[in-house]
Amino acid sequence: MPRAKVQRKSTSIDMTAMCDVSFLLLTFFILTATARQPDPLNITTPTSTYKIPVPDVDIAKLSIGKGQVYYEVAGKDIKMATLDKMAEQYKISFTPQERERFGVIQSFGVPIQSLKQYISLSDQAARDKSGLSTGIPTDSANNQLAAWILNSRQAVADLHQQAMRVSIKGDGEEDYPVVKKIVDILQKQKINKFSLITSTEGGAQ
Repeated sequence: MPRAKVQRKSTSIDMTAMCDVSFLLLTFFILTATARQPDPLNITTPTSTYKIPVPDVDIAKLSIGKGQVYYEVAGKDIKMATLDKMAEQYKISFTPQERERFGVIQSFGVPIQSLKQYISLSDQAARDKSGLSTGIPTDSANNQLAAWILNSRQAVADLHQQAMRVSIKGDGEEDYPVVKKIVDILQKQKINKFSLITSTEGGAQ
């Protein structure tokens, strides 16, 4: 007796629900993500064979190039707390709106006296064209960089109960005395351990 053949039917899967979830997740990530702004100081870092990632929390970055120093500290809460301490030290008042705007600014290099005007500009492109970015003063009579570092360390200790780490991103063509001055500022605050940001040999940073 011949065996009865079972009719085969093609299976169909409704992907509507999966597509809806995918687009919802994509929309969420797009709306919550913040685009990283380019560094206002164009720096060509020296190369290295080491590949150790730099942490992105409780850390400050010093960018050195063209005889100027730019400063950046990670974390919006740390940035605003540091600004409050700098405002108290230099007798400058910042509005809540200015504090919020400063909290999303990344690397900057302006004297504290020009910071309100720098913050008020619409975006990073306008800040780069303003001519205000002349570097943070590091002179012995007006060492604002030392104040930024010290106040950031205190903010990290107060808010996160951690010791702030420091990294230096220096241009490979920068003069040695400029870099040494920054290292001396760190050592005066007993910061003898810091990271040097480099590019991988034969590849991108």
